[in-house]
This record gives sequence, structure tokens and C-alpha cells, in this order.
Amino acid sequence: MSETQPPSHQPLRIDGHVHLVGDGSSGSRCWLKLDGWLRRLQGRMLMSAAGLPLHLLKGGLDKAFERRLAELIQTSSLDGLLVLAQDEAYQSNGTKIEGFGSFYVPNGHLFEVCDRNPGLYPACSIHPARADALEELEMALQRGCRVLKLLPNCLNVDCADRRFIAFWERMAAGNMALLSHTGGEFTLPQTNPDFANPRRLQLPLEAGVTVIAAHAAGRSGLWDPDWTRDLEVMAATFPNLFCDNSALCSPNRWRTLPALLNGPLRNRVIHGSDYPVPSGGLGPWLGGLLRRADWRASSSIANPIERDVFLKTKIGFPADSFTRLDALTGLSQAWKKGV
Repeated sequence: MSETQPPSHQPLRIDGHVHLVGDGSSGSRCWLKLDGWLRRLQGRMLMSAAGLPLHLLKGGLDKAFERRLAELIQTSSLDGLLVLAQDEAYQSNGTKIEGFGSFYVPNGHLFEVCDRNPGLYPACSIHPARADALEELEMALQRGCRVLKLLPNCLNVDCADRRFIAFWERMAAGNMALLSHTGGEFTLPQTNPDFANPRRLQLPLEAGVTVIAAHAAGRSGLWDPDWTRDLEVMAATFPNLFCDNSALCSPNRWRTLPALLNGPLRNRVIHGSDYPVPSGGLGPWLGGLLRRADWRASSSIANPIERDVFLKTKIGFPADSFTRLDALTGLSQAWKKGV
């Protein structure tokens, strides 16, 4: 039994998948690395989608990105944003893989941002192979953090590795959910694409962790495996398995939408945008999931967080998909109070 149960309160409407990005310009220890022409192009596209000027790629991104998140929640119909840290990649023996990855956001910076800005709630990121992993996890739990975010395929985390069982058990005892990337990945460099297979999440599920499979294990690129059916089969065994619909209004991921609207996962979906990944209605419209009038109307919504809410609602996701994250974890109340 967990030491902290979700409190009985009216759950908030929360975007459960919003990235924090920084460059270290404020002393945050964040870093952003865009190597090669493709990564630089992606960086420019993400900045444009985020509504931020391109010159920030040369400095000043820390404070500007924080201000942008505060502005987005203030002009949205949502009550809050779950903002994600990003750990670095490690070997299974705890050795850091130096120089790998595109960005890093430490938990300390994330917590400071969420402390300063009402409506922002933290999802820490801790590689379970780190020597200080349990100590860092304990700190996050004591602060009232109730979600941990991992990109196993990018950070080199094999969630099926039994050496991490104590980490999963502590998360379960502290009522901390695991938001884990599943499925294909196009934006970030990967260490092992198979670590995004949802089957590798069985061990934390067996340990009692509430697991949220980001992107519902669908494709990103044309040649990616589609593991959504695997997720559906697992959901029949594990009532603590959920998924999110983040980035599913992007042109490369919309094909996963029908499975979440009509399949066995429909009552397990958590709303998420994947900001600053672009969200638009072209893919869902081409797939017959969105009326042309609604697609056109979405283009007039300047706030990308709110645009994603509009699209997900018009596509057919129910009201409880927006409140499910807070209902499961009580994260909004936990962050206010700590432990």
C-alpha cells in the first residue's frame, strides 16, 4: 500500500506532457545541443512551434522558455501543465555516457520553475542506474513530485533490468507514476530503440507502479514498429497501465488515434500535448478523424497548448482524459503540500 494516496479533491484539467528546455544561461545547468544540420533544423522548427524567437538558440533560452510556459497556462482553459525534466544517458553500470543526447534539464531547475509559477507541476527525471538514483528519488518524493519521466530508448534505460527493482518499488510506495516514452522516436538520438517497447515496462508494473505509456507505443517514422496492440494486450493484465495521447496531432503520429478512441485503451488515456512538438489538425483531418471546419478553426488558436486541447476534444477524447492524471496521482495537491 502506498504511503500517500491521491487526496479526495476535484481533479484538475492538466496537460500531462510538456517539455522544459533550457541552455544554462541563467545558471540552471541545463544544456541544449543541436549537432548537424538536421538537429539544427529541428531546433528551429520546435522554437517556431513554441512561439519563441530563433535568436534564443544563441542564448537566453532558460528564462524565455519559463516565461512562455507561464504565459501558456495563463491563457489556456486548462488548470495546469505537467512539466518534464530530462536526465542524461547512463550505462547500466551507472557510468554516464558523456556527450550523448540533445538536451538536459536537471530536477533542481525544474522544481524551481514550478515553485515560481502557479499551475506548473513537475515530473522529475532520474536514470535508475545512477549511483544516487534512490537518494534523488527520495528528494523528489519529499518535495511532493508524483510523476517521473523517462525516455528509455534515448537515456539507455532497460526498464526490465531487475537491478532496478528497488527503484520501482520505492516509486510504487510513494505513489509516483512513471511516464515512459513508448514507440518510435524521430526528434532525439537513441541508444537502443527496443527500450521503447512497452513489454519492457512489465517489471515496474509488477512492482505496483502506475505506468503511463507516452504516445501509446505508436509509430513516429514510417518504418518504426507499432506496439500499440502490445499495449492493449498488457492493459488487460495490468489495471495500473495507462497511456497518453501526446503528439498524436502531429503529422507523423496521428495514425495511433483510432486505437485510443475506439479500442480497449479508450478509458486509459491521459491528455498530453508534447509541447513544443507542433500540434495541428492536418493528419487527423486527412485520416477522417476531424472535420475540415474544426481543422481550419484550430489554426486560429495562437496558444499551442490550447490548440491541442481543442483538437483532442473535437477528435473525440472525453472530458475525463483531461483530469485522469490528477485523479490517479493527486499531483496538484501533493506539490502544494510536499510530504
